Amino acid sequence: SGFVIRPDGLILTNRHVVEGARKITVKFVNKLELPARVVGADALTDIAVLKVEAQGLPAVTLGDSDQLVVGQWVLAIGAPFGLERSASQGIISTLNRTLPDDDYVPFIQTDVPINPGNSGGPLFDTRGRVVGVNAQILSKSGGYMGLSFAIPINTAMEVAAQIIRYGQARHGWMGISTQELSQELAKAYGLKLPRGALVTEVRPGSPGERAGLEPGDVILALDNLPVVNSADLPPLVGATPPGQTRELTVAREGQLGRLKLVVGDLEAGPLAGKAD
Repeated sequence: SGFVIRPDGLILTNRHVVEGARKITVKFVNKLELPARVVGADALTDIAVLKVEAQGLPAVTLGDSDQLVVGQWVLAIGAPFGLERSASQGIISTLNRTLPDDDYVPFIQTDVPINPGNSGGPLFDTRGRVVGVNAQILSKSGGYMGLSFAIPINTAMEVAAQIIRYGQARHGWMGISTQELSQELAKAYGLKLPRGALVTEVRPGSPGERAGLEPGDVILALDNLPVVNSADLPPLVGATPPGQTRELTVAREGQLGRLKLVVGDLEAGPLAGKAD
């Protein structure tokens, strides 16, 4: 599945939907079929932008995924198991969900019935605005089991804008490893609550080392954005354009401080590393 984001034929979908395809045909709701080419795709966020040669196509209205709340009703449209133009509804179960091997995407978790064929389709709010791109399910059966995940539309469109402009997306990189804080660890590091990302490794020559980070530091915020859990940090860093300067709020030996971080380029760093 996919959806038109610009009347001149730009279409958004998941990378895994078109990965390895030799020929792509887009079939519209009015049964019009047009050949499409891949403008670009990003493996880390699973976003792809397609282009068909057309003008005046009806495009979706985009919402603001930063304004979503848990419990909000949402609607998915796609082609589950090839059944085109199928709609299903549910609520937002949680926000900023991190999945294994998907550190870069703060997923919207819903209980909207999603099945194979829904991938790349739009997730709408009740005002008809696209707030997400349906991307994954967790299932032991291969079908819907109550857990569905969508890429926030703000994240998707930031990546799409880079793809449209440059042909690819670039992601920020710090060159550190982090872990969660337990209550015992928080107490040992002079914190009242187990909040933040505990730095366990700083790679030599990395942006993190140049910023002055040390193992044992606890990162509490990036600019004004709080880091409540260790998993909050990679999407924030990954969404930052390389070369930009960010301010880290860091707890070190019970004292709060701030460090200036010039975000690096993940492509220039070790790809086996995480976004943080």
